[in-house]
Amino acid sequence: MNYVVESYENYREEDRLTTNNARKIEFITTIRILNEILGENLKILDCAAGTGIYSFYLADRGYNVTATDITPRHIEIINNELKSKSYKMDTAVLDATDMSIFPDNSFDVVLNMGPFYHLTDENQREKCFSESLRVLKKGGLIFTAYIPRYFIFQYVALSDKKYIDSNLAEQLITTGILKHTDEKCFWTDTYYSTDKEMEKLYLDNNVKIIDHFAQDGLTPLFADKIDSWKDDEFKIWCDYHYSICREKSILGASNHVIIIGEKI
Repeated sequence: MNYVVESYENYREEDRLTTNNARKIEFITTIRILNEILGENLKILDCAAGTGIYSFYLADRGYNVTATDITPRHIEIINNELKSKSYKMDTAVLDATDMSIFPDNSFDVVLNMGPFYHLTDENQREKCFSESLRVLKKGGLIFTAYIPRYFIFQYVALSDKKYIDSNLAEQLITTGILKHTDEKCFWTDTYYSTDKEMEKLYLDNNVKIIDHFAQDGLTPLFADKIDSWKDDEFKIWCDYHYSICREKSILGASNHVIIIGEKI
C-alpha cells in the first residue's frame, strides 16, 4: 500500500469531484442516493474518506461522522477544514484492512468508497470487507465502491493511445490487476472488479443487497462535451443518468460503481 499512498500524496484528490461537471456527476448521483437511503441520527464511518467530500456533506446534515484514510495528507486537509466547522469529527490515518481501533458494532453505516479497488491481493480485499462488517451494527448499511473491469481499458486507451496494447487489455480483463511495476501502469496498484463478483462477495458474507448503481456511467469518455454544456443541459444529463444508473447493462460500463448492502 506504500505505492498507493505515495500516489495519492502527489495527487490533488480534493479536486477530483469538484473541478468540472464531468467529474461532479459521480458526487451528484451518489449524494442523491445517500439522501434517499439514509435515515436520521446515524453514526457513520467513512473509512477511505479521501479529503472528506462525503464526510463533510454528511456531517453538514447532522450525521455523526468519523473520517479515516490511509493517506496522511488527506487527513491533514480534513483536519484543517474542520477548524472552520462548528461540529467535531473524529479523524485518523488508518488502513482499512485493520480497523482494530474501533470496537465491533460501532457504526450504523460504513462507507467503503476507495480502499477495495486498491487491494490487488484477494486476502487483503476480504480483510478490508470483513473489517467493514465487523465495525458495522446488525441492520447497518455498507457502501462499497469499485471500478468495473470491462470499462477501464477503453477509458485509458481513449485517453492516451500509448495504452492501446493487447497485452494490457488481456491483463485487465483476465486478472483485473494493475501493479505499479507494470510496464504500462497508468495509475497505481489497483484491482478492477465485476458486478457479479461484488454481488457474490455481499451474499457470501450474509449481506442483503439493497442497491447497486453506476456513479458516473459513460461520462468520463466524453468529458469535454459534457463540460461544454449549459447548466440546464447538464441537469438533464444528470437526471437521465440517475434514471438509468441501476440498469444492469450500465453497471459494467461505468467508471465507478457502488453496491449497498444491509448486514443481516
